[in-house]
Amino acid sequence: MRIFVTGASGWIGSAVVPELIDAGHQVVGLARSEASAGALTAAGAEVVRGTLDDLDVLRGTAAASDGVIHLAFKHDIAFTGDFQGAAEADRRAVDAFGDALAGTDRPFVIASGVVGLAPGRVATERDMHTIDAPPLSLRAATARAVLALASRGVRSSVVRLSPTCHGEGDHGFMATLVAIARAKQVSGYIGEGANRWPAVHRLDAARLFRLAVEKAPAGSVLHGVAEEGVAIRDIAEVIGRHLDVPVVSVAPEAAAEHFAWLGAFLGLDAPASNTLTRELLGWEPTQPDLLTDLDKGHYFHTTATTTG
Repeated sequence: MRIFVTGASGWIGSAVVPELIDAGHQVVGLARSEASAGALTAAGAEVVRGTLDDLDVLRGTAAASDGVIHLAFKHDIAFTGDFQGAAEADRRAVDAFGDALAGTDRPFVIASGVVGLAPGRVATERDMHTIDAPPLSLRAATARAVLALASRGVRSSVVRLSPTCHGEGDHGFMATLVAIARAKQVSGYIGEGANRWPAVHRLDAARLFRLAVEKAPAGSVLHGVAEEGVAIRDIAEVIGRHLDVPVVSVAPEAAAEHFAWLGAFLGLDAPASNTLTRELLGWEPTQPDLLTDLDKGHYFHTTATTTG
């Protein structure tokens, strides 16, 4: 298959591209910079230059491809105050892809998230986001729109990723927690720290995207979840041990001050199941779990970033 991948040089995309190529697929990657274009060429992918705002480029490249994996998101503006603008740009891109692929029965796979699905219990693939307030409600609406494309002759599916897609080189949530612990000289968790985050290794996530584009039925919801939930206190303890700093509880009312922007997410309890995904696609995570990955030490030699 000739597969168009947006976000192809990003954290997940840079694992998806070799996964697809190794499986015999041809990859066309969207690149908005010379650096991204060079990385894609080196990986063996064809490059098309453009951004999520270049809707004609998106439509034309999708129409000339056998399928689309949409991973790009404007993280640069999303985490600097304009999440709504990023979500709106994402929806315009998704609509452009839907128009290009309508009536073709070709696959269209997007990345979404599991957080906020089922507060107080383990979320499954059958749960749908019910967030009413923007900007998060915009992303939930986009995921629903992708699933609805099944009625327009698109083999659409949504891969809902764990909040932590970990691995060597990760500059996301785990690296941010390490940076905060190093700066504060304590490794913190909120309250009792019993709340859980699902986790998945980026290489396992990449394999799931390949399986989705190859064979996920139209309208499928898939969970990129290798571990149902890892307690935040357990994460803090590994970080504390490696940095040789105390592990402490942070009061919920002090979370925003201690953890900055991460405080709004760190206290969430968001366990999620992968049972239906494994049954549907035969996906079996094989990479190290989050605590094992943390214990390898590579997170303690990296710097967090807000650009994803």
